[in-house]
Amino acid sequence: MVEPLELGRFISTCRKEKNLTQKQLGEELGVTDRAVSKWENGVSQTKRY
Repeated sequence: MVEPLELGRFISTCRKEKNLTQKQLGEELGVTDRAVSKWENGVSQTKRY
């Protein structure tokens, strides 16, 4: 299983490579920018879709 902080760094890196803000990524995924921030900081895990 991937550690939450490691997953958060991966999400952040991918988002920045695509030149997206947290808000833009959140809109694409149907979540808030706060949710994206929590994912990136390892505070909250993504849902298993």
